[in-house]
Amino acid sequence: MSFDSTPRVLSIQSHVVHGYVGNKSAVFPLQVLGFEVDFINTVQFSTHTGYKHIKGNVLQNEEMDALIEGLTINEVDYYTHFLTGYSRSPDSLKKIAEIIKKLRQKNPNLVYVCDPVMGDNGKMYVPEDILPVYRDIVVPLADILTPNQFEAELITGIQVKDIDGAFKAILALHDKGVKTVVLSSTDLGDERSMIGLASSGGLCYKIQIPKLDATFTGTGDLFAALFLAWSHKTNNDLKLTLERTISTLQHIVQDTYQSARDIQQTGKIPCALIELRLVQNKAAIEDPQVNISAVQVTKLS
Repeated sequence: MSFDSTPRVLSIQSHVVHGYVGNKSAVFPLQVLGFEVDFINTVQFSTHTGYKHIKGNVLQNEEMDALIEGLTINEVDYYTHFLTGYSRSPDSLKKIAEIIKKLRQKNPNLVYVCDPVMGDNGKMYVPEDILPVYRDIVVPLADILTPNQFEAELITGIQVKDIDGAFKAILALHDKGVKTVVLSSTDLGDERSMIGLASSGGLCYKIQIPKLDATFTGTGDLFAALFLAWSHKTNNDLKLTLERTISTLQHIVQDTYQSARDIQQTGKIPCALIELRLVQNKAAIEDPQVNISAVQVTKLS
């Protein structure tokens, strides 16, 4: 079966009934930006795990096999992009590797965007035996990798204490075969901003990301989806892709934060008030106003 020129994404991530993480955070922005999105939900939970009570179920590997088989035998398994986020187990991650190889048989030019979700702030929130599967099997298959600082340290074994350390980790990821490496957030900024880094084809850009007094869930999933979209729409212009991704993200989190603070002026904001306001910011997703510039930096070689 042949398809039109519309880019087509298969996204395999978690799903929540209420709120915005995983596929709920990624699918809508991709659709708004003109992508056809097929998605498989690795889990279906009532809410994300920051809430007190979590109900739902996990997709078993044989169930994922059946879904992929259905796409294949109906000849609708042609995709231009493949996007993955949270995986719950080494076996499910190995299954992802099998799927990417199968999809590339149909389209050798398929772009795989991998967000290697393992943890943050020095703590893993997935089983430790997922790490070697990412490091040795999945990461080498990725075209674009979007780890945070902690995840980059886990995959490479290189501690990132300064920009030079970040460059060493980025080069180690390139050495694994990844064309574009984006450290979506690092601790290398100051009390007012975080630093993001993106590297591809010998170019490296740094961008400062303003901090807010709140913790948001689903921003990493949104980041990976936006980066996929803008990489395609800008013909892999790294600077523009990074700027449009971060500007969109910042607009959404600032609006989400302000809306929450309008309701609760002080103290820690509860989960229910700080769910990303994606629908309300559809216009900003479609046409982001770039107000944060990326600066080219020289990395180690």
